[in-house]
Amino acid sequence: RNRKKKRETQGSDHWSLLLCGERVASTHLWGQTDRPTDLTVASRRRRRKRDSPPSKMDQAPSTQIRQMVNFILQEAHEKANEIRIKTEHDFNIEKQSMVHNAKLAIADEYKAKARAREVEERIARSTALGEARIKKMKIRDELLTSLVDSAKDSVAAVVKTPKYPDLIKKLMIQGLIKIEEQEVTVLCRQQDVGVCQKVSADAAKEYKDTVKKETGDVVEPKITVSTNPNKFLPEATCCGGIILTALHGRIVCDNTLDTRVKLVYDELLPTIRANLFK
Repeated sequence: RNRKKKRETQGSDHWSLLLCGERVASTHLWGQTDRPTDLTVASRRRRRKRDSPPSKMDQAPSTQIRQMVNFILQEAHEKANEIRIKTEHDFNIEKQSMVHNAKLAIADEYKAKARAREVEERIARSTALGEARIKKMKIRDELLTSLVDSAKDSVAAVVKTPKYPDLIKKLMIQGLIKIEEQEVTVLCRQQDVGVCQKVSADAAKEYKDTVKKETGDVVEPKITVSTNPNKFLPEATCCGGIILTALHGRIVCDNTLDTRVKLVYDELLPTIRANLFK
């Protein structure tokens, strides 16, 4: 039995030597790159360990880690959702605030423009009314002026009639009654000097009779018609009539036709306006 076991041991050693020899030979023939190294063996072990199904002891930590990861992810999603909701809420509030402020600004701007436009319209309306009134007053003045000029032309026509000397006499009497002086100088146009000298005596006599009749006093008026060329009334501005002066020109009574027309115009102006501008 010992021999048999020894022979088997020798045989196995023989086969081991043969296998080692073949490996050495193959290594010598194929090169160092084809010989398995410790790194290659370790990688093969890791690959087999990775490909092999995990054990129950290995699965427990993985499940806990997965649960923790899921919990963390869920918490992160919930937190992100809360942040998103809060951000949207803040955004909506800010947007509404900005829109409201913009609406208020637009409303204020519109009100300011409306007020400015209203002021401009009022100014334009007032200006238009003022211009219309000025134009109306100007037209009225022109009409009244033309009326006065027409009246002067009508009165000036009396100068060429036979009634003019009698008119001069009455104007002298009225002037004498007005100034109540004994010595009076009469100023007239150059062409009216002869008429004034002709009627002056009759005017003095009639004035004397009138004063005596009304007051009982006796007066002796002295009427002098001025022939000084420098004191003649200008024909351009005087259409007729006379001016009486006394006390060396300190008392003046203007009884020209132009002045009488102006006095009548001033007195009747309200009536004239009422009749013309109803």
